[in-house]
Amino acid sequence: MDEIEVPTHFLCPISLQLMRDPVTISTGISYDRDSIEKWLYSSKNKACPVTKQALHDSGLTPNHTLRRLIQTWCTLNVSHGIQIIPAPNPPIHNTQIAKLLNDATKLPETRFKCLATLRSITLEEGERNRSCLEASGAVEFLVSIIKRDDSTLLQAENNKGSEFIKASDEALSIFYDIKVSRSCLRSIISNDEVFVTYLVQVLENGNHKSRAYATMILKDLFQVADPTQLINVKSELFAQLVRALSDDVSQQATKAALKLLVELCPWGRNRIKAVEGGAVFVLIELLLGTSETRASELALIVLGQLCGCAEGRAELLKHGAGLAIVSKKIFRVSHGASNMAVRIISSISKFSATSRVLQEMLEVGVVRKLILVVKVDSNSKRKERAREMLKLHSRVWRNPACIPCHLLSSYPS
Repeated sequence: MDEIEVPTHFLCPISLQLMRDPVTISTGISYDRDSIEKWLYSSKNKACPVTKQALHDSGLTPNHTLRRLIQTWCTLNVSHGIQIIPAPNPPIHNTQIAKLLNDATKLPETRFKCLATLRSITLEEGERNRSCLEASGAVEFLVSIIKRDDSTLLQAENNKGSEFIKASDEALSIFYDIKVSRSCLRSIISNDEVFVTYLVQVLENGNHKSRAYATMILKDLFQVADPTQLINVKSELFAQLVRALSDDVSQQATKAALKLLVELCPWGRNRIKAVEGGAVFVLIELLLGTSETRASELALIVLGQLCGCAEGRAELLKHGAGLAIVSKKIFRVSHGASNMAVRIISSISKFSATSRVLQEMLEVGVVRKLILVVKVDSNSKRKERAREMLKLHSRVWRNPACIPCHLLSSYPS
């Protein structure tokens, strides 16, 4: 395609790529359907990208003439490596989905066909299709199947062939793939506590794939929750999130669980609930076993939140590698991770510094790392925090036998 010049009027003004499904908006400008749908539905833009005119009508009219011209041009230039563009599928309409959902509600035997159709719609990347699913009640339909724990076995195709899965598990994965809007998620978490309860049950009893989807959906739900809902989270959710982290359900689910804990822990007694659920031990084990930057950052953020309470600090000190792995992450992950690691050590040194703890910090290399921060770190806040800790415990730590000479000279006086 690099060997031949594409006519400029065949290119989408947004993506600057050859249009596969050209549509025209009310200003008379044509765009590729996927690009303009993302502009209108995902980004919530209400103006024409080219003319900047306000769009009072967001309807998209297929430009059949332009599409035929593009297809003819592609056919004539196949020898130059141009691929023939197939005819696009007609866009789905709310009424079609509503009828499908209505039939599936009245006739349970049509549920398989309904889920298969919803799955095929979600696989198409058009933003309009996803908006139609939400507007036609598909989200509520999926929620009802998930809550019912429908155990009907459905045959689903995948890249390895086919497999039999529960209807409720298929509904769970479709719900996640739809990428439900924040307003719809807010409505669900405000009006349907049973759904959240069931997702926690999936975390407890579901297979690995369903537990991963449940974790990611819970993360999305609580990101739009109000403070009252965040404060009143039950202990069982923390226990199951910790279990999901321990079982390493999937990399994506691990990050979702960590993000959810970051969202929940600052509220009410949630730090205590997380500590009682075993979060500190699992977070330390995660830090010991991962070299992935974002997972390490999130784990340190949660650990820092939990060390804001006495129970969290006590649990970290119970773990034989707690102090060592936190100090090891300084300078080895990212700027943010180093900040959080120093903050965790600062919390321990201020509020939990028994003689045994101070001696352990000396033996496992925490003190040497703090001196290194003072000596070479360019971050003034981190350096000042390390300096304060070293001054606070200088009587115990300023021991030439335990600190290398090249570092001892940098010990703050």
